[in-house]
Amino acid sequence: MQIQYFKHMHLELRHLRYFLAVADSGHMTRAAQQLGIQQPPLSIQIRALEMQLGVDLFHRRPRGMALTDAGRQFVIEARRIVEDLATTQLRMTQIARGQHGTLNVGFTSSAASHAFMPEALRALRKQYPDITLELSEDNAATLTEAVVDARLHCALLRVPVSRPEGIMFRRLLSESVVVALPLDHPLADRQPGVAPALAVKDLRDESFILVRRPGAPGLYANFMALCEEHGFRPRVAREVQRMMTNLNLVAAGAGISIVPASMRDVHRHAIAYRNFEESHRLEAPLTLAWRQEDFSGATKTFVDLLTSVAQQYPSAQQVPLSANPTPRQT
Repeated sequence: MQIQYFKHMHLELRHLRYFLAVADSGHMTRAAQQLGIQQPPLSIQIRALEMQLGVDLFHRRPRGMALTDAGRQFVIEARRIVEDLATTQLRMTQIARGQHGTLNVGFTSSAASHAFMPEALRALRKQYPDITLELSEDNAATLTEAVVDARLHCALLRVPVSRPEGIMFRRLLSESVVVALPLDHPLADRQPGVAPALAVKDLRDESFILVRRPGAPGLYANFMALCEEHGFRPRVAREVQRMMTNLNLVAAGAGISIVPASMRDVHRHAIAYRNFEESHRLEAPLTLAWRQEDFSGATKTFVDLLTSVAQQYPSAQQVPLSANPTPRQT
């Protein structure tokens, strides 16, 4: 027998708990003791519940209470409701504490190339397994707009190309930059770490492939300004939207570029990477963006965790090209 008890009545959670206590103990007095209430009020509540449902839930016997057929069915229904509510309450508590939920996180290809990102995501999955990550890749301008429009909770990028109102930016860490050249380029260093760092003047006559948005700040805008300080404007062969496209073109011999040092292992079969003398002028930061109004729950957990992981890194990373990166212990 299925009991449609929500259609014509209003039941409170306490009615279900009272009923289950009596059903489990099989005795009104013992159930009252377990619930911490008097036996007469409990008897009244059970009788009122039966009147609401229009069925007898118990056989009253001298030595206790026995479930009727309707009572046995109602045990199944009541227990399911109580357990579902407990699960919902737990999930809501986890969401409030930032331990549960879905996070939409975007990143640029150059941000993803840094060892920090997979390390941070592994830490999140390990410490907060009930937070689901939805990841996407795009350029910094599009990612920032997606955060503004609430299509993303957070974004990992290099230098912010804009700073919209209500969007928070936190520099997690910064690293040096290197010059990327086709392997057969005259300036290519076939023995990493042996040749001296390249200076701005060494690049005067080169054709560059740049990742930038016209008029926006960033690594390449700063590089252009640095070249102009040294009396020349670099010749731009191509402008692209993504760092990986940039390095694909360098590998194909279309020009040279300036990239974050963490990308120095991309296409090592076709690209030579040399240290840059003025690297301190062109630091490549890793920046986290999120909406200020959403700084709670899983978003706050994500921001706090990435900040903590970033603190394990030196503030500026200068890694010699001759060195093989040592895997970090997580």
